[in-house]
Amino acid sequence: MDPVIFLLIVFLVSAAAGFLGSLLGLGGGVIVVPAMTLLLHINIHFAIGASIVSVIATSSGAAAAYVKERITNIRIGMFLEIATTIGAISGAVAAALVQASMLFVVFGVVLILSVIPLVRKIGEEFPMDVAGDRLARSLNLEGRYYDEAVGRDIEYRADRTPIGFGMMYVAGLVSGLLGIGSGPFKVLAMDLAMRLPMKVSSATSNFMIGVTAAASAGIYFLRGDVNPFVAAPVALGVLLGATLGARWLPKARSSLIRKIFAVVLIMVALQMIIRGSTVGV
Repeated sequence: MDPVIFLLIVFLVSAAAGFLGSLLGLGGGVIVVPAMTLLLHINIHFAIGASIVSVIATSSGAAAAYVKERITNIRIGMFLEIATTIGAISGAVAAALVQASMLFVVFGVVLILSVIPLVRKIGEEFPMDVAGDRLARSLNLEGRYYDEAVGRDIEYRADRTPIGFGMMYVAGLVSGLLGIGSGPFKVLAMDLAMRLPMKVSSATSNFMIGVTAAASAGIYFLRGDVNPFVAAPVALGVLLGATLGARWLPKARSSLIRKIFAVVLIMVALQMIIRGSTVGV
């Protein structure tokens, strides 16, 4: 393939990945890795290395905008990052003791089952009648942001904080065990368990995945998995897409974002199941 055409395709795919990643809080790697390995036949190690770069670019392009708009809740993000970090360390230790292929299938099925409660509240614009639990009140896990889609301030408070904290541990565990991004689990934990508004869940997840990716990026650089010829157009494309997504999110309906998230979640789940089923084949 002509190098110019190759770079253009990588750039466009990455821009789409960055847009969805910033909009849904998933990170661009969900789209970048399968697109580069299946469509462009890029070495999986280079694809994963570029994926880490794309996650950092997504977070950099979107996180600043969401913090400025006060959609990201930094207090909640840093609190939950404790659980994610502990889970990631646990997963990295246990990775050598378990069979990864089976875990891909198990977590893929879990994600598909998670779509059921998501669909039940698919049309919900904002969580209603959330009083917040004692832990959330003591840690001041609450906030307010202006929602352009409805034209008013939205106040919220976290609920069922211990469950959300536990789900964040699982998100980190999945990331450490399988070496994949845990954005879908993070958004589910905040949206379904903690009853946070969908926009807050997405924006805070974007903030968290950037911290996680930045912490592990050095390892991929040292391994030589970050190929500049691949990573450069990925970073530029994702940054552009993430910036556009960050501008669109405040104006979009939360119910629409949740519908898009449900579709992408099913795609991610099927990708995990297929990957688990074909490992070693």
